[in-house]
Amino acid sequence: MLFNRDLSWLTFNHRVLLEAKDATVPLYERLKFLSIFSSNLDEFFRVRYPAVVAFSKLDKKTIRKQSLLSEEDIAQKVQETISSQLNEFGQVLIHELIPALAENNIIFYYNQPFNPVHLPEIKEIFLSKVLSFIQPVILGVTTKFNFIPENSQLYFVVTIRNKMNETISNVVINIPSKKLQRFFTLSPIEGKEHVVFIDDIIRENVTLIFPGQDIESIFSIKFNRDADVQLGDDYSEQLLDKIEKQLSKRDVGAASRFLFEKGMPSNLQLFLASTFKVNIADLFEGGRYHNLSDLFTFPSFNPALKYPKLIPISYPPVGDIFQLITQKDILLHLPYHSYTGVLSFFNQAAVDPDVTEIYITLYRVATESHIVNALISAAKNGKKVTAFIELKARFDEANNIKWSRVMKKAGVKLIYSESNIKVHSKIALVKKKTLGHSFNFAILSTGNFNENTASFYTDHLVMTASKKVCDELQLLFDFLQMKNQLSEKKNIDFKELYVSQFNLLSDFEKLIQAQIKNAEKGLPALIRIKVNNLEEPYFINLLYKAADAGVQVQLIVRSICCLLPDTENLKKNITIKRIVDQFLEHTRIFIFGTDANATLAMGSSDLMTRNLRHRIEVCLHVKDEAIKTQLIDYFRIQWNDNTKSTMLSGSMQQERVNPGTVPLNAQHLIYDYVKKISI
Repeated sequence: MLFNRDLSWLTFNHRVLLEAKDATVPLYERLKFLSIFSSNLDEFFRVRYPAVVAFSKLDKKTIRKQSLLSEEDIAQKVQETISSQLNEFGQVLIHELIPALAENNIIFYYNQPFNPVHLPEIKEIFLSKVLSFIQPVILGVTTKFNFIPENSQLYFVVTIRNKMNETISNVVINIPSKKLQRFFTLSPIEGKEHVVFIDDIIRENVTLIFPGQDIESIFSIKFNRDADVQLGDDYSEQLLDKIEKQLSKRDVGAASRFLFEKGMPSNLQLFLASTFKVNIADLFEGGRYHNLSDLFTFPSFNPALKYPKLIPISYPPVGDIFQLITQKDILLHLPYHSYTGVLSFFNQAAVDPDVTEIYITLYRVATESHIVNALISAAKNGKKVTAFIELKARFDEANNIKWSRVMKKAGVKLIYSESNIKVHSKIALVKKKTLGHSFNFAILSTGNFNENTASFYTDHLVMTASKKVCDELQLLFDFLQMKNQLSEKKNIDFKELYVSQFNLLSDFEKLIQAQIKNAEKGLPALIRIKVNNLEEPYFINLLYKAADAGVQVQLIVRSICCLLPDTENLKKNITIKRIVDQFLEHTRIFIFGTDANATLAMGSSDLMTRNLRHRIEVCLHVKDEAIKTQLIDYFRIQWNDNTKSTMLSGSMQQERVNPGTVPLNAQHLIYDYVKKISI
């Protein structure tokens, strides 16, 4: 039995919403969790919802034959779930957070009249800062119509009556929140700060856009559009141009959701659906304001309303990074550790005269990437630099294309994957020659080489000079440079690494089977896994078999979890937890066996079909005893969390873990743990 992946994801997004409801979370952080919930939901409508609708239209015979769905109408369940969550979202914002802001002397004008004192200031903002960005478009039945609303752009639909001839017109006007800002701060009144939406600044002054006209109505609207990129079979450098052309169409692709303000008349809904070619099933009633992911940018007035700033722990010691790695393997726990060590690795490689070659995979690159700039410097310094940059990293394609052009111009050799596979691994290799001797240094990470996300994603990163590991990474980079890559993999045998498309799934299966044999012999049998997503049916069935044989299975799954323990034996032996807190849980750890005899891996791979069968993922077989101990301790601390952890039941409902007498917050405890071991 498998739980539907989209409904599972929605339970995760609801867990994010629960953080916004948690009164123990600082007020501004609660607003940010609302922002994250809204942003996640927008991406769901762009990426997953079109597929949900398409599957729901398959006839029942086809559905049974392909086993695509376990429910007759997942689309309806998805819609009902989202509707319920959005109602909860509104309740939290309107009845909890906005009053809490007011208690802290911050007045958020949210669907309420303005203080008359502010009206002249609001009019001045409109005339001096906003009006020049307004672009009205009259909608007509007989006139040629070329206007296509952009994805996630905010608009008003204004119905106006001409006083001269009594004709009625519908006009779309843009809300320039992206080009300007979503929130404006007004002058304080009696010591209270005041914040207003740009939307309401325009509403208040809409008559200035239509002089001499009567305003019959004004409603806010927004479109989410399908984000799918069709690539065909290209895998050469022509892929870059092809992706770029596809990206230009993404913001005007087929509408997957048309969101309109509550109260809009049915005839206007139908007119807009017809005008913009939207299916009636894709019309969703919303509130007065859309794109509440913008709450992330809500003006800040009081630092005490945020989480205390975490000071990253400086480790390893400042110095020759390669000399330090030669002495021992280095494990970083991000964001608890500073990212300086990673930047030093690439910066020192760029200028070290003994470094001859650098290899790296790049999936999501920082907008202003220090690492990519170091690669460019290395190439200009005469080193051979080979970068695999994944052009198909969804929503990061444009940024990756930008950097690929800059790197190519600087002399970096670029590699691209085949169109039907992504390289999601996070690996790097540096080669040095000193006094006629060769030395290699490697990085293997659970997260991207991105200094921005490294400040709020939890990840593990290993730096090693192990010859066996470095040699296997070289084999992998050689493989990635082959034409028709997947047809050339038969002669590569990995021992130190678990690589999807090669040995990752088969070796993990062997490790699970070993635990099953232990259970059958009456020996301790334990599997511990922490991932972002667990969806791959074959792997889930392996865990079912293990649990059925008596193996204890402990799972920490942040987001999608399709494993559904629906029998008493499975419920007895499988425990699933989810942690949502200040930092985004992103680590991926696999521990097979009890501590003393455990086989442990960490790396880039989640347990989804796409990761195991359609991507190149790399996990390190961790053999260093000190690093193994740290990662097992890390998992144990998270498993014992009783403040931000929820248990997933057999029906995929999530319940808070019993807090007990002593609160155990994993992220706080890990920070303290990392501080102790980094002395």
